[in-house]
Amino acid sequence: MSHNTFGHLFRVTTFGESHGVALGCIVDGCPPGLPLEAEEIQAELDRRKPGQSRFTTQRREPDQVKILSGVFADDRTDGRQFTTGTPIALMIENTDQRSKDYSEIRDSYRPGHADYTYDAKYGIRDYRGGGRSSARETAARVAAGAVARKVIPGITIRAALVQMGPHAIDRSRWDWAETGNNPFFCPDAETAAFYETYLDGIRKDGSSVGAVIEVVAEGVPPGLGAPIYGKLDADLAAAMMSINAVKGVEIGDGFAAAALRGEDNADEMRAGNGGHPRFLANHAGGILGGISSGEPVVVRFAVKPTSSILTSRRSVTRDGAEVDLVTKGRHDPCVGIRAVPVAEAMMACVLADHYLRHRGQVGQQP
Repeated sequence: MSHNTFGHLFRVTTFGESHGVALGCIVDGCPPGLPLEAEEIQAELDRRKPGQSRFTTQRREPDQVKILSGVFADDRTDGRQFTTGTPIALMIENTDQRSKDYSEIRDSYRPGHADYTYDAKYGIRDYRGGGRSSARETAARVAAGAVARKVIPGITIRAALVQMGPHAIDRSRWDWAETGNNPFFCPDAETAAFYETYLDGIRKDGSSVGAVIEVVAEGVPPGLGAPIYGKLDADLAAAMMSINAVKGVEIGDGFAAAALRGEDNADEMRAGNGGHPRFLANHAGGILGGISSGEPVVVRFAVKPTSSILTSRRSVTRDGAEVDLVTKGRHDPCVGIRAVPVAEAMMACVLADHYLRHRGQVGQQP
């Protein structure tokens, strides 16, 4: 299986399966001399790890990260670890696998899952928790994202769940501080309270529900990205689409821009400070012609309902026999919740890559 690497100068390769011994990543291209401790990576992983509320999978994984290479410390650094410019290997051990939960689907294809397509392509699949296709792989991305943030320290990246099922938040009540006060990373306290009752009902029905996640990067300098085939928004869209269960991505106003007139969609400008214009709106989501404008970069994506549910679904076996299938095991009733820190990580990795690419081509800090 190829295509486990993304990025050009800041390159991330992930490895591992849901029920394997461990998973992790190799981060290549990180500049030397950046302070990096395992505790900083762990702080990001702790936001994503499972089993933190009744609204996520009850699999109990500590997601304890180990830095295996790429850092150095001695008396000259006062014991602090710094990146050396060599590949950074990060490993997270799996400790709470229950592979027996999946024995009944060894030869059956779960509707909505990648079971059939993996089998059709490779002729073999790891059915234990979905193997490589499991969202467990995203833990490695979050670890890589923590490293990426070191490359772009002046940029603030935050994400939030802005819709669950058909129920969107009230944007007039948006408060970033609220995302840390509820189990949904929701910026609207009133809607977050509603989500508790709503998702409890979904979970008790043995079903699942989708979500919309919004990720915003502030402090992005103008100039990141390149025309035509190196567009910043194209790379962001690809990065977000690569997250498990994501079925659609939009930048800025996205699909809503199709309903606007030209005079409404175009972001007008006036003279600003520091030689940069001041934008009067941000319908473009901070990217024009594939290049960052200096406005906040705004990306949203849709996450489908978790396919592993307790409701019986019609399917077939590997041999073509028709079956009614119930997926046992421990699963997220709304996988979009834990996609929030993953979204931040993918934004960080793409921006770090484009930051280094800009510096390499233009020869100056953006």
